[in-house]
Amino acid sequence: MKRIAAAALVNGLLTAGAVLTLMPFLWMISASLMPTGEASAIPPRFLPSHVTTEHYRVLLTRLALGRHVVVSLGLAGTITVLGLAVNVMAGYAFGKLPFAGKERIFQVLLAALVIPAQVSMLPLFLMLKALGLVNTFAGVVIPGLASVFGIFLIRQHAREIPDSILDAARVDGASELTIFRTIALRLLTPILVTLALFSFMGAWNDFLWPLVVLTDDRLYTLPVALANLVGEHVQETELMMAGSVVTVLPVVLLFVALQRYYVAGLTAGGVKG
Repeated sequence: MKRIAAAALVNGLLTAGAVLTLMPFLWMISASLMPTGEASAIPPRFLPSHVTTEHYRVLLTRLALGRHVVVSLGLAGTITVLGLAVNVMAGYAFGKLPFAGKERIFQVLLAALVIPAQVSMLPLFLMLKALGLVNTFAGVVIPGLASVFGIFLIRQHAREIPDSILDAARVDGASELTIFRTIALRLLTPILVTLALFSFMGAWNDFLWPLVVLTDDRLYTLPVALANLVGEHVQETELMMAGSVVTVLPVVLLFVALQRYYVAGLTAGGVKG
């Protein structure tokens, strides 16, 4: 009986914690569907008196936010796909392939993790300016292609792939590229999905770098475009909540759809034993 009571207490506390965590997100969705001015009413309302999608129509038509959504999706998708290709090849090489100076090079890369991104932002901007990539999508994408964290994550999981599997493939005459493509990538799938989620969320939510490198408002990503709207429509709480929903919802849906692979990638290595 005590065990049942303890379990009920723990589950009740966890449920209450989950509800408290979700409350701001749920209110944001509710407020985005309220008529203008209702979100600022006293006493505050949690549910709209009647549901309206007018604020979403304003965002996507009059404020042309749809263009910025497409820009953010394109940039985040490009950074995720290309960055995943670069990181998995580098991580696998550091984890399983012998080459001169491997450990020292990897130690230097790890040392770069302690350097704040803001410190390297100015020299990176000057390099892109010299290359003529300021105010271009390439200027946003290129710095995100290689990630020390991504290389480290892939390398740690690649090290857990048994050498016997790779050696057997080499004895059978498989090339290193074939081994990488048919064996390593398959065994690294959970961590690749995890890294893809990290990369997409990071690129989708990135505000500072696109703000620095992009000067044409037609090229702005969604977070930068929404930040510009705040100055003009700061009193329109419902409109701002609609913009926040448009920003948050795609990442939430992606995470929910891929959470099984995400958890597997964080809790398991390359080979399940």
